Amino acid sequence: MSSTIVHLVRHGEVQNPEKILYGRLPGYHLSERGRAMAQLAADHLAPRDIALVRCSPLLRAEETAAPIAAAHDLPISTDERLIESRNHFEGQRMGHGSARFTDPRNWRYFANPFRPSWGEPYREQVARVISAVHDARAEAEGREAVLVLHQLPIWLTRLSAEGRPLVHDPRRRQCRLCSVTSLRFVGDRIVGLDYAEPAAALYAEATDATGGKLV
Repeated sequence: MSSTIVHLVRHGEVQNPEKILYGRLPGYHLSERGRAMAQLAADHLAPRDIALVRCSPLLRAEETAAPIAAAHDLPISTDERLIESRNHFEGQRMGHGSARFTDPRNWRYFANPFRPSWGEPYREQVARVISAVHDARAEAEGREAVLVLHQLPIWLTRLSAEGRPLVHDPRRRQCRLCSVTSLRFVGDRIVGLDYAEPAAALYAEATDATGGKLV
């Protein structure tokens, strides 16, 4: 059976001066630092035998995928299954205004962290991403594929691949900006997983999805 690798790349830092949870909102570009992160991810993957580059339809993912595809002279295709998770608080500042954790009107959205009650169920995210991963693996069989997407879907896919519970502490996700989570396959079976942070040198000044300090 052939060996294939599917790399799950998280997008780079986003320009987000309003410090809101942008989620699936359109029009959010990478920041200047985010573009530099994307180039570092591309440099990291440049020696690999990449057969296809695919990404979430959101702009930040497309912009992260661009230098990776260019390094291998490949087109970029989009896949709706790679999109960011749904979230009730999209477009709001977390912990502020109408998105305050202390607002009793919001308590129902935090009632069940196992689902989770504030957004797209964890198992649904895993199902759609794993489906996209297996399609990419089949198309790139014997070589390698790159999928550019978002932190939570990547992390849940990793937890599932490792047989760990999907419920987790968001502060402990090992999926930083422009990180590369690599799923190694023999045939259609995952046999191992690797993780790299090619943009780590740029983390000190970076911000997360809601505009807070990354480190």
